[in-house]
Amino acid sequence: MCAERATKRFAAGVVTAVLAVGCGGGDGAGPDADTSSTVAATTVVTTSPADPTDTDATAAAATTTTTIPAPVCVVTVEPGDFLAAIVDRVGGDVTVDGLKEENWLDDDHVIHPGDRLDVCVGNDMDDVTGASRLPPPADAVMIQQRKLNELFEPYAIPELLVDGISGPLTRQLLCAARIGLGLPATTGNMPAGSADEELLLAADSISIPAGAATWARRWILVDETCQVMFTGEGAARIVEVFPTSTGEPGHETHNVQAVAAYRYDPAVDNDGWHDSSRYPADVDNPLNGNMYKPLYFNGGQAIHGADVVPPDPRSKGCARLYPWDQDSLIEWLGLAELTEVTWQKRQIDATVTVQGEYRSSP
Repeated sequence: MCAERATKRFAAGVVTAVLAVGCGGGDGAGPDADTSSTVAATTVVTTSPADPTDTDATAAAATTTTTIPAPVCVVTVEPGDFLAAIVDRVGGDVTVDGLKEENWLDDDHVIHPGDRLDVCVGNDMDDVTGASRLPPPADAVMIQQRKLNELFEPYAIPELLVDGISGPLTRQLLCAARIGLGLPATTGNMPAGSADEELLLAADSISIPAGAATWARRWILVDETCQVMFTGEGAARIVEVFPTSTGEPGHETHNVQAVAAYRYDPAVDNDGWHDSSRYPADVDNPLNGNMYKPLYFNGGQAIHGADVVPPDPRSKGCARLYPWDQDSLIEWLGLAELTEVTWQKRQIDATVTVQGEYRSSP
């Protein structure tokens, strides 16, 4: 949707008409849309009166047309590029830190030729996709929330309050829906009327997300972008979708591809709560330990129960589940009756993948 604005200014016998045409793409531009600039060029037409000393009645006014180039909001990474070089090329007030924040890039991110970067920093728009970063109207959010509750009703992830507020829990579930519908993972708002929303509202189920080890008999997929955990059986079905909270900055949960869970501790002597030797009880759950029935999959990192599971990273490197969700996971794995620690990978029989990277959204 393009918005037009026309203004006229009259001064010293000169008529100046300014026509600004803006195509912000806030309704969700498609993948084939030209998003090289999200604000169209401005055309300035200046008309001067005819020379009053000219006695020729047919004398015409002089007209000058000037086109002011539009700001380029998307750049394509060229061979040999690095962020500082792109910042120098773009100019203006853009900084490396601003570019990283606008494009959700961390210090270890590697850019590749052909990548597209949003260089219009702080304009509340993803200029690469044309999608607004502002929440849609409350009535549109409520429609999305109802649909999300419908799609995830078969699973353990809690039902959303249909309140029209696109808060962290709504965006967490939007992100889970996106990867279950084959869309890129993001915790951003979903613009009303966008192609993504059309796909969401038309869906009657979600599919196994990309990245799941579907060749394994039982798999666990932790998506750090969405802060959700999917479990499933081969390529046949999703078993559960749980909310999770992964490692906070400085204690990140490492991305791993299809590793075997190798140790399970039922901690029956303390009602299932194992007290971490590195991060003891007072760090997490001072009442009775801080790791409920931990299932280890990558060194000291584990999937475990915890009383607090916010929709953002808060753990010390593990993936948290609510205790009742951890019980469901352990029961699904057939380990609920164990009273001793097991190190038998074949007995646990779970393949774990951790993918993505959490980025906060407004």
